[in-house]
Amino acid sequence: MKPDPSLVLERTVQALLGEIAPAMTPPYRAASVSVQAMLLGVAREEIDRAAARRVEENAALRKLFAEGAPVVRDAGLRERLGSAAVSADPSLRVPDLDATNQALRALLIGLHAHVETLPGPEARALEGAIWRELAASTERRRIAIAPF
Repeated sequence: MKPDPSLVLERTVQALLGEIAPAMTPPYRAASVSVQAMLLGVAREEIDRAAARRVEENAALRKLFAEGAPVVRDAGLRERLGSAAVSADPSLRVPDLDATNQALRALLIGLHAHVETLPGPEARALEGAIWRELAASTERRRIAIAPF
């Protein structure tokens, strides 16, 4: 049998909230167990989406770099954007995806800082695309804590 981490965490949360917390006294211990159960629920949610969220975000950043590179006036930055745009994730392991994401996000910061100094509608359009991606990135990380 191969234990499914998501299922294990889900069942643990159910046991903590449905059986253990209600039996705890004094009430602060029950509240503490409930908080721990909710943290396990959040961990379960992140396990379920960990790789997919990172792959999606890395792809979105690469697309943004490909589309934005022509607007960039700094040759070195434009070259780094071009290289990043055609790069690939080294594996689907979350630490590898995180390392790639951190590098891409650092490049995004450089792009954003550069674009803010440029005049013209193309620069403003790219700046808007950057802000939309930052908002989408925040949305991807949203934690859906269901009512228990």
